[in-house]
Amino acid sequence: MLTLKDGQPRLLSERREFLRVGSGLAAAGFSLPSLLWQKPALARPASSEGLITGGAKSCVLVYLLGGPPHQDMLDLKPDAPSEIRGPFQPIATNVPDLQICELLPSLAGMADRYSLVRSVTQRNSNHTPMIYYTLTGRHTAQPQRDNDIRPPQPEDFPHMGAVLSKFKHSESSLPGYVALPELAIRSSLSGQYKRARNPLRGGGAGFLGASYTALNVNGEPGSRDAIPALQLPESVSADRFEQRASLLSLLDGGVPKVGETQAVHDVQQQAVTLTGSSNRGRLQVFSLDDETDKVRDRYGRHRFGQSMLLARRLTEAGVPMVAVHFNEMTVCDGWDTHSKNFDACRKELLPMVDQSLSALLEDLDERGQLDETLVMCFGEFGRTPRINANAGRDHWGDCSSALLAGGGIQGGQVLGSSDDHAAYPKTHPVDPVDIQATLYHCMGLDPHQLMHDRAERPWDISTGRVLEELL
Repeated sequence: MLTLKDGQPRLLSERREFLRVGSGLAAAGFSLPSLLWQKPALARPASSEGLITGGAKSCVLVYLLGGPPHQDMLDLKPDAPSEIRGPFQPIATNVPDLQICELLPSLAGMADRYSLVRSVTQRNSNHTPMIYYTLTGRHTAQPQRDNDIRPPQPEDFPHMGAVLSKFKHSESSLPGYVALPELAIRSSLSGQYKRARNPLRGGGAGFLGASYTALNVNGEPGSRDAIPALQLPESVSADRFEQRASLLSLLDGGVPKVGETQAVHDVQQQAVTLTGSSNRGRLQVFSLDDETDKVRDRYGRHRFGQSMLLARRLTEAGVPMVAVHFNEMTVCDGWDTHSKNFDACRKELLPMVDQSLSALLEDLDERGQLDETLVMCFGEFGRTPRINANAGRDHWGDCSSALLAGGGIQGGQVLGSSDDHAAYPKTHPVDPVDIQATLYHCMGLDPHQLMHDRAERPWDISTGRVLEELL
């Protein structure tokens, strides 16, 4: 029975670059004014919400970068005018009274394993501030500015993955937060998109420090060179590297050198640990070689599908957060479907999501890991109800949808509803920070757990409320 919870029924230079970037994040200057406008947390009782925190061990964040069209995916309005509803038809799921898009047949057959939130809302329709907000839970100093494409700053609030890396990471031989690939926007050259991208604010560890930043898998998932910084140069044997590592340990004595921050030192030590021969077996988790062709085909032989398979392997190995920042090269600009929205959705975007997300949920369930792995799928906002002149939909922060599964989330539910045009929440509006609070709760953290910035001021890890209706 459908329950409506809305009140109604390889190269050395690359290794050096890896350390340089980490060092830069840790040692760069800290600007207090960008934080002073926000209000630090006051100390609160640890169980202020009166809820028992969940027992999930890992989270897979499927972030549809650019803004997915919710009314063409999870919240169709077949009775709306043609300029609103688009060409896609809803189909029944295996949950009575719940329908989703006809281009998502595999997900329709397993709706009892996930829940939908159809009333996510924020009055902001700009990419960069909403990316920052949905991933960190805080507003930027200039939330109406949509051209802030600076790389992550040391005073930023941390990505959810960095928070989990700090508070939930226990497997020291692997990172606490892995990004597939890093959070970034595309670069354009002579009208041709290239795979090189500009990192975005909201994807890093911010004031938590470089020790908790993501390990970015920017190469092809599962390939030997997916993480070039962790590949030994051909001229350096494993024994030779271990000798160098021993010498480094002897020289620094486990203590940062003069002028070196603890965070820089920690990053360097982690790089040595990850690259050393003692950890080579653990690094096999980044390889897909021992996965069968049948499994790899099930997930999809495209970057998104193989990233989702790698995400399953990483969470199985104990990585608390794997973020799949999905912005594939498509007939339009990824999920930013200002034009050719329906072509992109029909030919690429929705079939990819249907195949790979359903494969992940099915795989986790069959392996007995769905209860301890939280899966979340959403973007920074939705798309406009009205179709524009280019057969596209524009930015729309007022309403969007999210899919949550596993990790203590009950399946087969819908939280909230939108109006007849999927333009505004009709019932039970949900702020993106409420989804973040629910993530932390499911991962065993109280949303009022405190983290401290570089000035030692306390901040709640989340400003939202736990969506108890879905638990």
